[in-house]
Amino acid sequence: MATDVTAQTRTAQSSFPAMVLIAGWLVPGAGHLMQRKWIRGGLIMVSILSMFTIGLALKGKIYSPNTGDLLDILNFAGDLGNGLLYLLARAFDLGQAAVQVATADYGTKFIVVAGLLNIISAVDAHSLATGRKRS
Repeated sequence: MATDVTAQTRTAQSSFPAMVLIAGWLVPGAGHLMQRKWIRGGLIMVSILSMFTIGLALKGKIYSPNTGDLLDILNFAGDLGNGLLYLLARAFDLGQAAVQVATADYGTKFIVVAGLLNIISAVDAHSLATGRKRS
């Protein structure tokens, strides 16, 4: 009976780091918030949401996966790192207009960097959940 409880605990603990990684990717800061790292999770959430919003306000471009250019594919990978923010932007056709102002290039970089920062923070949350990293 005790081994059954231990096996269930191990199964729950082994799936928790994967859930932290996926939640951290989908919603910025959620991986840290799941582990009760309130300040770190809040700072990550505010910074990534701010960068993404500033990028859209500067008329930044959201890349789609169907282009054949190598740089567009790399930018798409960075944009995809934003998780649900990327999916919402694509659903509401944000960032799809033709670039007509010089600040749009800066906006595009803000969006890509926000996605890359989100990936790094999700991996950091995963490392905390597996115990490879301490606070």
